[in-house]
Formats: sequence, C-alpha cells, structure tokens
Amino acid sequence: MQYLKKLLSFIFLALIGLALWQCAKRGNPTGGPEDKTPPELLRTEPDNFTTNFKAKKIRLYFDEFIKLEDVQNQLIVSPPLKNIPEIRPLGGASKYIEVILKDTLKENTTYTLNFGQSIVDNNEGNPNSFLTYVFSTGAYIDSLSVSGAVKDAFNRKADQFISVMLYELDTAYTDSTIYKSPPNYITNTLDSLPFFELKNLKAGQYVMVGIKDLNKNNIFDQRQDKIGFLQDTITIPTDSIYLLNLFLEKPGYNISVPSYVAKNHILFGFQGDYRDIKIETLTNLPDSVKTVLLKDREKDTLHYWLTPTDLDSIIFQVSNEKLERIDTFTVKTRKLPLDSITLNSSVRGKFNFEDAFSVLGNTPVISLDTTLVGLVVNDSLLAPYTYTLDSINNKFDFDFDIEPNQRYRLAFLPGAVTDFFGMVSDTLDYNFSTGSYADYGNLRLSVSGDVSYPLIVQLTNEQGETQRELLATVPKTFEFNNLDPGKYMIRVVFDDNGNGIWDTGDYLEKIQPEKVSYYPDVIDVRANWELEQTFIVTD
Repeated sequence: MQYLKKLLSFIFLALIGLALWQCAKRGNPTGGPEDKTPPELLRTEPDNFTTNFKAKKIRLYFDEFIKLEDVQNQLIVSPPLKNIPEIRPLGGASKYIEVILKDTLKENTTYTLNFGQSIVDNNEGNPNSFLTYVFSTGAYIDSLSVSGAVKDAFNRKADQFISVMLYELDTAYTDSTIYKSPPNYITNTLDSLPFFELKNLKAGQYVMVGIKDLNKNNIFDQRQDKIGFLQDTITIPTDSIYLLNLFLEKPGYNISVPSYVAKNHILFGFQGDYRDIKIETLTNLPDSVKTVLLKDREKDTLHYWLTPTDLDSIIFQVSNEKLERIDTFTVKTRKLPLDSITLNSSVRGKFNFEDAFSVLGNTPVISLDTTLVGLVVNDSLLAPYTYTLDSINNKFDFDFDIEPNQRYRLAFLPGAVTDFFGMVSDTLDYNFSTGSYADYGNLRLSVSGDVSYPLIVQLTNEQGETQRELLATVPKTFEFNNLDPGKYMIRVVFDDNGNGIWDTGDYLEKIQPEKVSYYPDVIDVRANWELEQTFIVTD
C-alpha cells in the first residue's frame, strides 16, 4: 500500500511538471492564413461619378493601410492632363490617397483616373486592380466604351505599357496631330495582358493609335516609339473589337556631322536608306588623293576612306536626290595616325556544315594573293579552295569541301591581302573544326493554310534572334539541316514586295508592316534526330 501511494505521488508530480514545461515551452505563432484580400475602397471625396465637378483635390479612403507602388507608370488619366497630378502620400502607409489636380479642366468633359495596380495593401502587397475614379465637369457622365488588344508586328510578345489613344475626328485633326497633341482619350495595357478598354467615352468618330510612349508625354516620337494604327476611323458606339499591330518605323532621313577618326578615315552617321545618299567634296582634292565609300556591315554609318592628304580641311556636300535635300559639312583634319589593315574571320572554333567562311577587312580590301594562302586539313594535307571578293561588304568569301570530324587551318603569309591604301596583311592563321553529322539534328517544315508567296521562314532562338532562314517564291518543303541541338521558334515573314527582308510600316503613308506568323510551339531539336513539322497558318 505504501509503495502504491509513492507511485501515485510520483506520477502526479510528473504530470504537474510536464504541464508546467508545456506552459513554459516557447513556440512560433502561426499567424493564421495568408491575407489575400485586396484593400477595399470605402468612400471618396467628392463622390465617385460626380457631375459638375469643380474640386481641386480628390481623396479615396480604404478599409486598411495601403501604399502606392509604381504609381507614376500605373496611373492613367483620360483625357490626359498637361500637368501630372500630385499623388500623396508616396513615402509610407496610409488609409487614404489624395490626388491634387493642377490643370484647368475642360468643360463638359468626363475624366477617368485609372490607378492600374498601384494601390496595394501595406502588409501583403495585394493590389486593388484597376480601381477607377470618374467625374464629369458637365451635367452627365459619358458611358460608352471600346476595347481590343495589341500585338507586336514582328516579335512574338507585345511590349508592356502600351498607350492606346483616341483622337476625335474633328476639323482640327490632321495626320500630324499625334506628333504634337495629346489624345482625347487614353488607356494603357499596363504590365499584365495585352488587352485594353477605353471607358466613359462620348459618341463620335475617332482615330485609334497605340504607342509605346517611352517619353510618357502622350505624343508620338517617330525616332523611338513603336506605333500601331487602324486603317479606318471608328464610330462610337460600336460592338467591334480592335487589334493594333505595333511596329517601329524606319527613321526619317538624317545625316550626322561627319567625324574625322583617322588620317585616312571619316565617318558619316545617317538615318534612312544609305543608297539614296551621295557624298561629294566641294574642296578640290589633289589628283593623288583617291577615295572610296563603304557602308558599315552592322551600323548606320558610312565609311569615307581617302588616301592621305595635307589639306587643313575638306568641305563635303551630302545630298539625297529623292528628298531633294543637300547638307554641307566642313571636316577639319588633325594629326592622327592611319587606320591600318586588320582581318577577322566569320567563324571561330566549331564550324557548322551550313556556315560560310569569310575573312572580313576593316579597311577596304582589294586583292588576295592565292600563292600566299593555304588551306590545311588535319595539319598535313593542302586542300583546294575558291574565293570571291565581296566589295560591298568588304570581305573575301571562301568555298571548299567540308567533311565531318576534320580540323582546318586557313593560313595567310605576309602580304596575302592588299587594301585600298597599298598596305598588306601580316601572318594570320584561322583554325576551325567540324563535328560529326550525328552531333546535329535536321528539321523538315511544311507551311500551309492562309499562306501567300514569296515568304521567308526563319528559325529563331527563344529570344527571337534569327539562327537560320530560307526564302521561297512557291510552295516547298523547308529543310533546315545540321542544326545545333536546342530549342527553336519558327517565324514566317510574308515578304509582300519580295525584297528578302521584313519591311516595317509607315504611319503617315498608311502602310502596315508585312505580316509575321509564329508557330505556336517550341521546337526541341536533338542530336541525331530527324523532325518533321507542319505549320498551318491561320491568321
């Protein structure tokens, strides 16, 4: 009995100790479920949808503490205001937002403030998406709307934050209005989906444009802004859904002040079509001075090369006969060294079976001495080759038999290449090798459906950079052989004018860009695989 009492006492004390330990043990509070509820608008001063609006300050009150994120980009005021409203508080959390208007508002006009996704709760960042505040300086609120989507004319995905604008087709409107004046109504696709809706519109006829407004000034800057436009005006009210196809125009013609960069080298930067540009000297050059003009392979730059002269300055006349424009420049010479000849190859390391091998000059190259150039295979055998001089692109293109699993060395002895100035190249070695055919994959592609010819089929990487392309004037199977393993996209360019390139549009000329279609899936090319795909174009 005594033993039983001691046992029960021990158990009782143990239970008390365990209970006390549990009470004293620290733990991490769970905090409950995550808050996913956006802040709710409780009321506004003046009321939302106020008519005969005369206030200079607007307040929006919320049911919890909120903060503003990226409000400078997210807030869209339609019609646009000349002076951006002051929004506060910007620095911290608050249960209200205050908007201070700094413009004199138009009479009998409905205004919409769309906050996008800039209003978020202070703790979790849940946005009150696309909250709008609407008021009218007249006796009623305009209630019509129009909607649609934007796409990029060339790229697979459209840019974010595209401004979609409506200009009323009245007596003051001309095609140049978009370069000088803000629109009557504006909205923005923001950073989510490429869709738009313009609300609280009045009835009438409008011109619709979409602009990637980099300067955020609500006008079109042709030098940097992408634009999309409808061929026809729209009449509101309407049930139609509209698509804007955005493109970057070719810049209008411009010639930059030339730059004297070497004793034998002057640069002319330009915009437009270089083939329309003619460069002449008004200064009489000595008979000993010879000149040549080359277009840069990549940049919008013309290279004016001249044999050295002691003239202090040269006066140039740059003309564009098509535009009937003439510019005159004076280039002052300085004591600078000559640009000397250097050569580079188009291939480094691994040589793809579909590649072309070229040697590119930096100064104008004019001749190659084949007795001083040898093609060596596997470090021992001399192999035959042919070459052509591409004087437009300032390079030599070499042609020779390509075999798998071979090492090649194209060796240039001193003096192999001579340039326009009589300078010759030094000793040069270009080493490259081929792999096995099994290292590559092949793709056969058929294009059908809503198709017109000529067209260009391009294989791109996932960033949209062209890796291969094939042209066709009639239906055919497109064979892309010996592709590096990887993921590819397919882009089809409908080359309406048959010039072999994609042509952009022109707003003033009312020319839309050439149509581009993308295959919907990513093509996974694997080594030693044969793929066959059919692209049925539907749009």
